[in-house]
Amino acid sequence: MNIIILGAGVIGTGLAEYLINENNDITLVDTNMEKLTAIQNRYDIKVVNGFASYPATLREADAANAELVVAVTNSDETNMLACQFCYSMFHVPQKIARIQNNEYLSEKATLFNDAAIPIDSIIAPEQLITNEIVSLVEYPGANEISEFSKGRLGMVGVTAYYGGPMIGHPVKKLHQFLDNIPVKVIAIYRQDHAIPTSENTVVEAGDEIYFVAAKGYVRAVISKFQKLESPFRRIMIIGGNSIGQELAKELSKRYSVKIVETDPIKAQELSKQFAKSSVAIFNSAPSNSDFLAEEHIDKMDLVISVTEKDETNIMSAMLAKKLGARRSIVLISKFAYISLIKKETIDIIISPREATISALLTNIRHNGVGTVHTFRRGESEGLEIRLVGDIKHSAVIGRKINEIAFPPGIIVAAISRDDEIFMAQGDFVLRNNDNVIFYIQDKKNIRELLKLTTPKATFFNRHPELQK
Repeated sequence: MNIIILGAGVIGTGLAEYLINENNDITLVDTNMEKLTAIQNRYDIKVVNGFASYPATLREADAANAELVVAVTNSDETNMLACQFCYSMFHVPQKIARIQNNEYLSEKATLFNDAAIPIDSIIAPEQLITNEIVSLVEYPGANEISEFSKGRLGMVGVTAYYGGPMIGHPVKKLHQFLDNIPVKVIAIYRQDHAIPTSENTVVEAGDEIYFVAAKGYVRAVISKFQKLESPFRRIMIIGGNSIGQELAKELSKRYSVKIVETDPIKAQELSKQFAKSSVAIFNSAPSNSDFLAEEHIDKMDLVISVTEKDETNIMSAMLAKKLGARRSIVLISKFAYISLIKKETIDIIISPREATISALLTNIRHNGVGTVHTFRRGESEGLEIRLVGDIKHSAVIGRKINEIAFPPGIIVAAISRDDEIFMAQGDFVLRNNDNVIFYIQDKKNIRELLKLTTPKATFFNRHPELQK
């Protein structure tokens, strides 16, 4: 696939890294030649130095032959204008843009269509981050949670702690503890390394467990790997920016919420904005331990740090935890910081890069690929693929899972068939139109997985209407 990525920031370069190994021709455009040279030295990739919205730049990037343009510069206006030119001048069939400003997003139905600004898919990072945090608040104890099968299935990461019923027991015991509700453990990481996982693998304290289950059973499964946490009641949000505001609006429907904002003028504006709500607004530095003590930080169930500064988010969460806050969620943009954070100091890290790339991959991948989510800070991936074909033209349809030679590091997690969800078992036979949810430990094998699940070209010759 011929893809142009506009913007070589954290999102653009991260997306290029994902797509370069999947048999795509990538062109990366940016005004910073130093960034482009560094990327070109690492990957076999074409780069173009220039303004993303200039027709000459797009022409140099060969937009006339592009199948997809992904505009992820830091400017909404640049992204929109670039998509407009790609549509009107170069007739690019698919255009995706990152849009951050709520002024545009609130009017997206009117603004973003072929009759106005021709963008096929909108990626709104701040909304993605807000949704991810809200999901984690709803499931105390989960480190990561993503939805598949139109929200019916959850893929969840959780840490096993002393006191959890499953500690010291093999994986197969989970079904007994849960009265045989449908659940499947798909991966276990011990001391940060994946270990071979089977029904006989014994769970140890400190293990990171990844499982799939119907959304209604997720809390029950989490409770078997750690002591059941009481639901959150009191939440403090550090940062009154747009993410903090959206979180407060959503979470205050069910929880007691406080916002801490350092800027006095902004804090005053927030006080007016939330005057008719239950959200309490405070003007203070989040590093002020006296203030935190006065506001009973030791009684807070959760502190969420979402300011624009990674350093502020990290330090405020660490201080809050030291002073007695129960759990913390921290927004960290700089990928280099993420690997330095110890789990004992911060409970959950949210990466705008990974949230945005997951949404972009969902819109980009073909070959039947539907939902995509990244896990473990981008190391692994959950992938939903709709199977199309028949037994004569497919390497997977009509075959038992244990008869299929899946690439290494590819785990079949679950199958969505019509209105039913099935946990993957070795003797399960895959059918046409099944939606199969995979957990992928080794991302370099995604290309092989897509080849395996795509029917032979002769099938599409007979059914051209099914080819995307």
